[in-house]
Amino acid sequence: MATSTPSPRVRDLPVPMGFDMRDHVSGIGAHLAGPANVIMQLSWPGVGYGVMNSRVHDGAATKRPFKRGRTTFTYLAVALLGNDEDRTAFRKEVNRQHAQVVSRPGEKVQYRAMDPRLQTWVAACLYYGTVDMIEKMHGPLPDAEADALYAHCARFGTTLQMPADAWPADRAAFRRYWEEAEAEVDIDPAVAAYLLSLTRLRNFPKPFHLLAPFVLFVTTGFLPPLFRDAMGLPWTARQQRRFDRLLRTLGTVERRMPRVLRNFPFNLWLADMRLRRRFHRPLV
Repeated sequence: MATSTPSPRVRDLPVPMGFDMRDHVSGIGAHLAGPANVIMQLSWPGVGYGVMNSRVHDGAATKRPFKRGRTTFTYLAVALLGNDEDRTAFRKEVNRQHAQVVSRPGEKVQYRAMDPRLQTWVAACLYYGTVDMIEKMHGPLPDAEADALYAHCARFGTTLQMPADAWPADRAAFRRYWEEAEAEVDIDPAVAAYLLSLTRLRNFPKPFHLLAPFVLFVTTGFLPPLFRDAMGLPWTARQQRRFDRLLRTLGTVERRMPRVLRNFPFNLWLADMRLRRRFHRPLV
């Protein structure tokens, strides 16, 4: 009797032919929206305490912010612009780090960085932030383009441990997932203080502190009201108007830039990661 061969695990979701993620990658937008997205990700206690209490100190944002920034941008570049080999290689390196991020007995919150459920939430925040940034800078995408972008952004999770079938089936399913996931948002004072310290650039050398008021303003503007309230960050109608004008202006500027500049520094970090692979240097 013939035995059937198990079908290989599908790692990524299919993306319609002709879709080019490079048309939607924004270095300007990522730098502006990034801190808000970190707050959103860490608003789930399992993620917040996992990052805050991580024992992997050589990549901690509080101790080595520049290395942490490189690793984060490289992960995003690999997920958005990399090929299968890039994602496989980077996944192995990140797994080695994430395997060490496990809660100790008796900790207030139990967590495990390899948990696919937590990684699905992180991927969902990154997708939400990507679309939000695009719409604020350039307006809504046509439905077909938005559907293709959604399928592609599953790679935020499948580049790590999230199985492809954990990604909601379509954008309508994602909206339902998001509404349910928001019920688990719970930023306690310890995590809020940690996040505010990062937002105010306290982990960077003192000259960077001059940028803190602008970073806090933009970060608060990008946060949806639920997360803004959870952080205790005030926001006025006047601030909203200033924020909207800023994003529209930056969107106008970005549309006039060649794609290679719009994609910077993601294209740089992807090239750097490939060089590191070639010369057998650490990727994270």
